[in-house]
Amino acid sequence: MSVYLVIVLALCFTALLCTYRLISGPTLPDRIVAAQAITTKTLAILTLLAFMYEQMIFLDISLTYAVLAFLSVLAVARYLERGKVG
Repeated sequence: MSVYLVIVLALCFTALLCTYRLISGPTLPDRIVAAQAITTKTLAILTLLAFMYEQMIFLDISLTYAVLAFLSVLAVARYLERGKVG
């Protein structure tokens, strides 16, 4: 079994733990942090898959996903601060 595959499986397991926190988080900031942790783990998984399968399209997908995740965190933070996004 490849080292990359073991790391991907470990990241998937920790993403499941973060999903539990996302669902049962007592406060909204806990849920936001859990969602951001899942995003980070997904980016790491996509990057490792890109190297495992030698398909660099996964890197493009992960970069696009990172930008969208960053923008969504900014929108949520702005909403929490001002009460509106626009």
